[in-house]
Amino acid sequence: MKVAIQGIPGSFHHQVALLNFGKEAQVLPFMSFEEVAKSVASGAADVGIMAIENSIAGAILPNYDLIDRYDLVIHEEYYLPISHQLMALPGQTIAELTEVRSHPMALLQCKAFLSNHPQIQLIDDLDTASVAKRIQEEKLRGVAAIASEIAAETYGLEILAPQIQTVKDNFTRFIFLTKEKSNRSEAANKVSFKITIRNEAGGLAKLLTMLADKNLNLSKIQSIPVMDTPWDYAFFIDAEFAAEQSYQEAVEQMKQRFGELKIFGEYTSRKG
Repeated sequence: MKVAIQGIPGSFHHQVALLNFGKEAQVLPFMSFEEVAKSVASGAADVGIMAIENSIAGAILPNYDLIDRYDLVIHEEYYLPISHQLMALPGQTIAELTEVRSHPMALLQCKAFLSNHPQIQLIDDLDTASVAKRIQEEKLRGVAAIASEIAAETYGLEILAPQIQTVKDNFTRFIFLTKEKSNRSEAANKVSFKITIRNEAGGLAKLLTMLADKNLNLSKIQSIPVMDTPWDYAFFIDAEFAAEQSYQEAVEQMKQRFGELKIFGEYTSRKG
């Protein structure tokens, strides 16, 4: 199994790959989400792992566009609890630190803890795990990273303060992407799709009313402009359904009454 991820070993994407596909999987690291999408679309990877939303920061909107442009299929989803650790080369204390480097979102999510240490300069970086790797390779003393526990293990760093995120119930939703559509599981109860609504008064309201009437529970809706048609919008929607017949009726009505419909995946909701 070849698994494409964004980031390097020790990243949260790497952690999801290990948890779901095991150490025997061949992990292909890429620096951008688009490279992940390309690798799956070309067949270089069997599956791609992509973060799609965070319970604090919200949706990663460009990733919805990548799924659409590369005609990828959402095969599965996975919710990872995000735990941030402060780590540095062994033998140091927090009082000795002069810099903390990490992804801007990680720094933001640890703001309360970091405010108690005003002597430490906060520096934005590209990736959580890459900072940990650089500290290990360049033997940077006085510099700490905020990253995952697996990053500390991977690069031999000491955790000076565990779980420093301000909000403890912080989850990131990851999706597993494939090139080809597989047989749908009987347990499937969630769908991700894009619909381009015709430019008419109350179009979105009518769509939402119809979905509610068919007992589809919307968990996510994001709008993006249609590039070729100014002032028209497409909507990326995640919805859960309980009754198969009602769901199929909703699909038919969307096709007939509302506009162009593209289903990205039908799968099992993993939200606890």
